[in-house]
Amino acid sequence: MTGIVRIDNEVVDTDEFIRVLKLTGQFEGLVEQIVRDKLTVSAAKKQRVEVTDDEIQMRADQFRRVRSLHRAADMNRYLDALAVSLDEFEAFIIDTLYQEKMLARIGNDDEVEAYFKLHSPRFDSVEVSHIVLETPDQAKEMISYLRDEPESFAEMAREHSIADTRGAGGAIGRVLRGSLAPEIEAKVFNAAAGDLLGPFATPSGDAWEIFAVTERHPAALDADVALEIRRLLRDAWLHARAQEHVIEAQ
Repeated sequence: MTGIVRIDNEVVDTDEFIRVLKLTGQFEGLVEQIVRDKLTVSAAKKQRVEVTDDEIQMRADQFRRVRSLHRAADMNRYLDALAVSLDEFEAFIIDTLYQEKMLARIGNDDEVEAYFKLHSPRFDSVEVSHIVLETPDQAKEMISYLRDEPESFAEMAREHSIADTRGAGGAIGRVLRGSLAPEIEAKVFNAAAGDLLGPFATPSGDAWEIFAVTERHPAALDADVALEIRRLLRDAWLHARAQEHVIEAQ
């Protein structure tokens, strides 16, 4: 067992560290990120992605500047405190560059545009607000009132909603498909601006929710949508790479 930190006479070792990560739900996410990084580096090497000495030096210099490690002695002390060798540090820098260069090849502008053309309805968005109430009777009474006084939605949200959006007048903001529960999403995306929807039971079943569609936005390939498409393309690419390897939990 390797110690990580000592508190008086108590040593926290690697076994305890991993156990805490698992019990707090952080272990799986960290392992997944490491696997994604390794798969990306492996693919970069197979595709003969080049990383130059100048790029390595530039990235290492950037690493040091960000951490105010201006002298070689400062950097050596920093690595010693982490029990990381210079060779291990250089390998980390090289792998980071491999990852960035490989991912830059996935989801280029042409691929993003092609994906958008095939799947544009997926990127329609709507602006919605909601009011969340504790009982179905309260919700029925509220929607009846709002049908007569729709302009009072924000005021009613501030006064009566139990959601954390009450301070913003119930405004959730702009949402894409996939952001809401399926049975609600279908109705929201088929509604016109100004429509009231509900009441619906919340997913937990302990409250009731009323929605107002405030604005509709047909799909457009803006910066946010392009970023989401790149994420989807990279996730699909990584999933395909995972099928090429044997990945087992130890």
